[in-house]
Amino acid sequence: MNEYLMIGEVLKPQGIRGEAKVKPYAADADDFLRWKTLYVQRDNDFEPIAARCSRVHDGFAYITLGACANPNDVERLRGTQLYIRREQTVQPGEDETFICDLIGCEAVDENGNVLGKLTDVLQHGPVDVYVFRRNRESFMAPALKAVFPSVDVAQRRIDVCTEKLQEVAVFED
Repeated sequence: MNEYLMIGEVLKPQGIRGEAKVKPYAADADDFLRWKTLYVQRDNDFEPIAARCSRVHDGFAYITLGACANPNDVERLRGTQLYIRREQTVQPGEDETFICDLIGCEAVDENGNVLGKLTDVLQHGPVDVYVFRRNRESFMAPALKAVFPSVDVAQRRIDVCTEKLQEVAVFED
């Protein structure tokens, strides 16, 4: 499992005092108000960077990162993904998991056939949508217990009910 969780991305400078507008990927954007240290990835290492969030508004966090003192400093961070250490966040409850731990799990049917590897989780409505890919084909299906009765992150496996999958999935031609 990943030691670091990606929780946001620097979008652009905000104002003239070195503040960054950040798009949160964390489940609760208000968590940015309590995180004092974030991490940026440089090659294979994660470097700590001081963070001071002044506010969360309209779905964005406004943060002063490290020694950023003006818009030019923030501009150099544009597009940078921000991370936290796994232990900095609230651990998922029963039947919950971090999306980053799901990515790469294989969808396996009742006969043990691998249907594809999870490549993305879309969160645009009340139910998440899993996106799987196998070779050049892909399919999407709502993340419902009836379709995916069990998920074993440790074994990197998502069990699939084929009958239900056929009812709800969208297959790419």
